[in-house]
Amino acid sequence: MLNEGDPVPDVKLEGMEGKPVSPADFKGNKLVLYFYPKDDTSGCTKEAQDFSALADEFARDGTWILGVSKDAAAKHKKFVDKYELKVSLASDTDGTACEAFGTWVEKSMYGRKYMGIERATFLVDRDGIVKRIWRKVSVPGHAEEVLAAARELAAEQ
Repeated sequence: MLNEGDPVPDVKLEGMEGKPVSPADFKGNKLVLYFYPKDDTSGCTKEAQDFSALADEFARDGTWILGVSKDAAAKHKKFVDKYELKVSLASDTDGTACEAFGTWVEKSMYGRKYMGIERATFLVDRDGIVKRIWRKVSVPGHAEEVLAAARELAAEQ
C-alpha cells in the first residue's frame, strides 16, 4: 500500500492523445493524481467538473491535475469534449497504476462483490514524493480540499 512520504510510483499511462504519460513527467511541479471509476458517470463527472472549475487556481499554484481510470484514451477525449473539462486524463487499461497506488479494490453494490477503482487522490510534491493521500473520496468539497492542501505544500517548499 502506498503511503504518505513514499516516492510516487513510476507507472506508465496512456494520455488522451495516445502518448505515454507518467507521474515522473511532472517532476519539478506539484501533481494531483486522482483515480476515479469510470468516465461519464454522475460522481466521476462531478469530480472532473469540480477539478476543472479550479484548474486555473491549481495552475497558478504550479500544480498539475491528472485524472486516471481504466477507460480508453478515446473515451477520455469524448468525456473531456462533452463536458468541456480543463483537466488531463490518462488511461490505465492494464491496471498497473491502480495496483501501484492501491486503488484496485474489492467493492460491493447491492450485495454483489466485484473489483473496481476506489476513488482516491494523491498530492505529489515537486520532488516526486507523495505528500497527501485521500482514500474513499466523497466528491462534494473534495477539489477545494485538495487545492488548500496544494497551497499549504507550496508554503512549505
